[in-house]
Amino acid sequence: MNLHPGPEAVTLHCTLWAGRIMSAIVVIALVADGTIQLFAPAQIASMLRETGFAMDLTRIVGPIILACAALYAIPATAVLGAILVTGFLGGAICAHVRIGEVGSPAEIMSLLLGVMTWGGLYARDPRIRAILPLIR
Repeated sequence: MNLHPGPEAVTLHCTLWAGRIMSAIVVIALVADGTIQLFAPAQIASMLRETGFAMDLTRIVGPIILACAALYAIPATAVLGAILVTGFLGGAICAHVRIGEVGSPAEIMSLLLGVMTWGGLYARDPRIRAILPLIR
């Protein structure tokens, strides 16, 4: 009886944990953003003005962000959550491109969170790896 797992099992375990960590970072960032939108919109007022969004939208956008984070965090709805998170982050990137802030920290953060959203899901969900076999 072999008590030591093979290299494939160790790699799969490490990949799973890397995916969980990336996904947790995404969820924490989204929850923080959604919470600020809901409870401290004054902190982001200048950014909203710069991007052309009205302050009233924080009451709508905050719950949407929190719902996306929840859907992404729940394994059964993670794919839907990833799609919605990607759409939200794409809109954020578009808003910054529209006002000429290409390469701004907020835009880069949105891009990185989008990559981490799908990277984390890919690493933690065998269904995604099965339909998109990037690594053999």
